[in-house]
Amino acid sequence: MATATAARVLLLLLAVAGALLRPAAAEIKQESFKDDSRASILFEKFGFSRRGFVSIAITGAKTSSKLAKADPEQFGFFLLSDEALFEAIYEQPPPTDLNPNPDPNPGCVLSSPYVKPLFSFADLDGNGNYHKTFPVTHPDEYSLFFANCAPETAVTMEVRTDMYNTNLDGSKDYLSVGQAPVPAIYAFFTVCYLVFLGVWLYVTLYRNRLSAHRIHHLMSGLLAARMLYCISAAEDQHYIRIAGTPHGWDVMFYLFQLVKGVILFAVIALIGTGWSFLKPFLQDKEKKVLMVVIPLQVAANIASAVVGETGPFLQGWVTWNQIFLFVDVACCCAVLFPVVWSMRSLRESSKTDGKAARTLAKLTLFRQFYVVVIGYLYFTRIIVYALKTITNYKYRWVSVAAEEVATVAFYLFMFYMFRPAERNQYFALDEDEEEAAELALREEEFEL
Repeated sequence: MATATAARVLLLLLAVAGALLRPAAAEIKQESFKDDSRASILFEKFGFSRRGFVSIAITGAKTSSKLAKADPEQFGFFLLSDEALFEAIYEQPPPTDLNPNPDPNPGCVLSSPYVKPLFSFADLDGNGNYHKTFPVTHPDEYSLFFANCAPETAVTMEVRTDMYNTNLDGSKDYLSVGQAPVPAIYAFFTVCYLVFLGVWLYVTLYRNRLSAHRIHHLMSGLLAARMLYCISAAEDQHYIRIAGTPHGWDVMFYLFQLVKGVILFAVIALIGTGWSFLKPFLQDKEKKVLMVVIPLQVAANIASAVVGETGPFLQGWVTWNQIFLFVDVACCCAVLFPVVWSMRSLRESSKTDGKAARTLAKLTLFRQFYVVVIGYLYFTRIIVYALKTITNYKYRWVSVAAEEVATVAFYLFMFYMFRPAERNQYFALDEDEEEAAELALREEEFEL
């Protein structure tokens, strides 16, 4: 009973490691390990069809132990499916197709009836090399693990992994089943942002050119950066799908991810301060916010690149995930301060400037902007992550589509509300509204 409980605990730990890995393209990965003593190493998580394959090549594998010489059967690779994991947790009978001849020794995860063992070090040749392709005929989402069940033993090896599905014509598809529509989704939104940018440039450079401010031109740069990000993401996923490698598009992807992230948070912060369209300068505390937000965005994108381009087999990979999460949350919090300060400043000025209608309009505008920014950040950070986690592996593209739809909706709101106009409805009001606005400001506490 104790052994069964320990086995279930180990499988749960492996499940947590798998949950941290966002299912994505199974690029061809090649990694070296030197004196690595971890009990388990997660390589990839991939959604297979009925024509899936896992190819693993090992060179120069050897072990070094502080104790007696380890049994090579205690080292090996295995697949763990989500379906088998749930059965293990709820103690249901294991599926016979995963492991028809389980080892009665429960001391190693490789002997668990809930995993699909691929091979052990006992199958290596005299030089520590091995190369074989394994079919996956039961469609599901699988995590590829390496297990080291020998205590006080380190492993040195070079590993190359290929995980893919095959099409009816025999060609390889390196995208997980649920990621297949992603290149088309990014291509569609590239066109959307191209049209959006064209309309915005017409408004700012021609139709309302005299009313356009510097913030509006920075917003043009945001649209251009977002469009280039979608182009690079579409190309990155396309080349991974057909070749298993991004052909350099990953560099462009991370570059424009950084650029659009920095500009987005800068635009939100600057709009929150009212820079250029309400006042021509920034206060010292507002400058400090930008000095904090921009470096944090750079750090968050560096962490994102490390997480995306390596994998969970990297020692410290979980730490990089935590850094990315912490820094991103810090940016989301910091960027809201200028909006709050502007609302408080307008509230205080309404008592002395005699322009109640204008002040009420500005407060309404900033309050709406504050609520929408919080909603957007919450949706893209919490809801989208939940969609990635809880949706069936066949529909993981839904989270990508949801994030892009939410981003377009947020941009449409922000660009419309702060568009250049000679008589913006929020800043050019009739004198008849003054008395009603004064009454509203007295009666309603316009606080957060």
